[in-house]
Amino acid sequence: MQDNPTGTVLYSIEQAIKEYRKVSQKNIRKIVSDITVDQCLVLMILNKNPDYSQKTIADLIFKDNASITRIVELMVKKEYLTREINTLDRRKFNLAITEKGKKTIDLLAPVILHNRETALYGLSPDEIELLDIILCKIILNCKKP
Repeated sequence: MQDNPTGTVLYSIEQAIKEYRKVSQKNIRKIVSDITVDQCLVLMILNKNPDYSQKTIADLIFKDNASITRIVELMVKKEYLTREINTLDRRKFNLAITEKGKKTIDLLAPVILHNRETALYGLSPDEIELLDIILCKIILNCKKP
């Protein structure tokens, strides 16, 4: 384990997130070479919530509008998604998962489960629940005006 240069648990949280993303990307690339963790998240979210807007998806994966636009454009180019102008509001787009995108979700579902199991290995359900409670408190503290 690396020394904690800040002397705060917040550094460890950041490091844990980065390490999780690295191992997740490595394992995803073994199965589908041209997709990123963020692109995978977009597919998973749209698969469960096909009516979500780009803005909603951006909020869920902690991306700004420019970043989510780039992600979606790449996914359209790679044929994971289609994007059409919303007929009710021409400023918005309707996103849909392609057949290739659906196959990719099926291929990656076990990898995603494995990544989560790897990251949480050795933690009891009670520890996971407590960790979630603590992290939610930190999030709320940071959102206070």
